[in-house]
Amino acid sequence: MPLLVIGNKNYSSWSLRPWLLLRHFGVAFEERRLALDTEAFRTDIAALSPSRRVPALHHDGQVIWDSLAICEYANETWLDGRGWPDDRSARAVARSAAAEMHSGFTALRQQLPMNCDRHPDAYRWDSSAQADIDRVQALWLELRSRFGRGGDFLCGPFGIVDAMFAPVAIRFRGYGVACEGSVDAYCQALFGLPAMQDWIAAGRAEPERLGKYENVK
Repeated sequence: MPLLVIGNKNYSSWSLRPWLLLRHFGVAFEERRLALDTEAFRTDIAALSPSRRVPALHHDGQVIWDSLAICEYANETWLDGRGWPDDRSARAVARSAAAEMHSGFTALRQQLPMNCDRHPDAYRWDSSAQADIDRVQALWLELRSRFGRGGDFLCGPFGIVDAMFAPVAIRFRGYGVACEGSVDAYCQALFGLPAMQDWIAAGRAEPERLGKYENVK
């Protein structure tokens, strides 16, 4: 059975992405959670991930690290290609959006770190993070308007591109980012996924609380 090595569910946005994809599509796997910023993490991670980061997938003697690489591997191994849209144009744009999420949005990541247990308060981010927020929402609206007529997600059915953006929905809710119309509906569709609900509940129940995620001011 595949083994997925992850970090804290409350904080690890990169771990959420492949975990959500695998769970949503009913792929059976074991998980091993390593609490971030602990001695146990530093002791164990080298044997589990070549990059010494999470997530990492172990399957058939192979180790696949990096969220997007794991999602691609899962798509080829268990999903029969269902992780991406059937239509070539939709698939190309979805891959572009997923890659942009994978490599960009630095201000959003730094100023609004994922925290499943966070609730909106007086904290506000700067203009660079707002530019990232605006870009994310514009991407969502573009994909929904062009390719989303077959379901509630960016290209209709849930897929890899949605898994890549799922942590952003958690960020938006936790920090009180304004979401209206189709953007809010998309976030609600993500939150309605049973796998997403399970992840968030488990994250909120974790005992660890890390200051760099909690003390955002």
